[in-house]
Amino acid sequence: QVQLVESGGGLVQAGGSLRLSCAASGRTFSSYTMVWFRQAPGKEREFVAAITRNSGNSYYADSVKGRFTISRGNAKNTMFLQMNNLKPEDTAVYYCAADPTITTVSMRIHARYDYWGQGTQVTVSS
Repeated sequence: QVQLVESGGGLVQAGGSLRLSCAASGRTFSSYTMVWFRQAPGKEREFVAAITRNSGNSYYADSVKGRFTISRGNAKNTMFLQMNNLKPEDTAVYYCAADPTITTVSMRIHARYDYWGQGTQVTVSS
C-alpha cells in the first residue's frame, strides 16, 4: 500500500524559510514523479513543484520559481521542498503526491494523481 506522509509545516514570518518533507513507502519511488501541491482556504488545489522520475528534472509554478527548491533524498523515497523568502500568499496546506506514469504535460493537474499525503499546514504571517 502506498503511503505518503508530509512534515515540516509551521508558522513563519514573511521572508522566512521552511523545509517540507514527504516520506514515501510501499513502492520503489525512484520510478515515480513526485510533486507538491497546495490548497488555501476557499481556493482550488494548485501545483507548486514537481521532480520527475529517473531524470530528476524539476518544474515550478511561476509564483514560487526562484524561491522554492524541490529535491529527492538519497534513498529516493523522500522528497523535500525548501521554501525561502516566504510570503503571506504562500499560506496553505501543502500536499505531496506521486505517480509512476504521469507526463510533464499533465503533472500540474491534481486530479491525475491517485496517491496523496494528509497535508501539512504552512502559515506565513505578514
